[in-house]
Amino acid sequence: MLLSLWIGSSTSSIAELRHALFSPDERVSDIAIREIRWPRTVTALAAGAALGMAGTLIQGHTRNPIAEPGLLGINQGAALAIVSVAVFSGPLQPWPQALLALGGALAASLIVFGIGRVDGRGASPITLVLVGAAVTALCAGVVSAIVLLSEAALETLRFWQVGSVVQGYDSFLVLWPLLLAGTGLALDNARGLNALTLGEDSARALGITAPRARGIGLAAIVMLSGLAVTLAGPIAFLGLLVPHVARRIFGADYRWVIPGSAVSGALLLVLADVLGRMLARPGELPVGVVVAMLGAPFFIYVARRRKPVTV
Repeated sequence: MLLSLWIGSSTSSIAELRHALFSPDERVSDIAIREIRWPRTVTALAAGAALGMAGTLIQGHTRNPIAEPGLLGINQGAALAIVSVAVFSGPLQPWPQALLALGGALAASLIVFGIGRVDGRGASPITLVLVGAAVTALCAGVVSAIVLLSEAALETLRFWQVGSVVQGYDSFLVLWPLLLAGTGLALDNARGLNALTLGEDSARALGITAPRARGIGLAAIVMLSGLAVTLAGPIAFLGLLVPHVARRIFGADYRWVIPGSAVSGALLLVLADVLGRMLARPGELPVGVVVAMLGAPFFIYVARRRKPVTV
């Protein structure tokens, strides 16, 4: 967080950072730190935590080490719902925008998992990824087609295609209860996930009903993914990276992995935002591009590993 407050298009001095944090006035450096860098830092923390937990829940419920909201079409579904309404109605208030994101995320997830299970045998990891890639491409194509109808929407298209933490702070000030609710559902789902890893019969013996556990997990995934898209756009690969990092550090117990994923996701997205500012000075790379640069090679590595990954 201190790095994010310190580094921008130009790096502030330690004295300027201390002054902005503890005795701010109308100095240019104080305004840059408190009104530009602080809001995007908070947005990155919230969106990163939400995506980290959503990715962990998806990988846990699907037992698929390469599943995540961006790859399974959930993020793009939420983005499509927002853009398709905003282009024709104008800018949306935070709660209507969040509700659209939740609806789009839910619809995309039901489509992906529904098609993946159409043969009645359950969705394999490869099937889910292929269907998710198709839904992602379809949603992205429809978003582009919609925006072509409005020149004023080109900036909106850029934001919703690559992801950015520049514009989401005002929405976070209104939607923070959604983050708390999604986190609560995710933590409540930890015991059920631990039991389901032993198999449905063993989970039933432990008093865990598989449909209820999966329903809570789906609700948490939709809520957290929809919030993240509302705040920062459809950032891909973060939900893929974070669960692997959290499991490496915290082990296999989801009571530790889920909160660990929240912290790891927040940390990774803030660091990616800082890196984006440093790589393209005096401009910057959108955080979604930086995460993709980190996540795409990791996706290839996980996909090509011969040794199965324990989820």
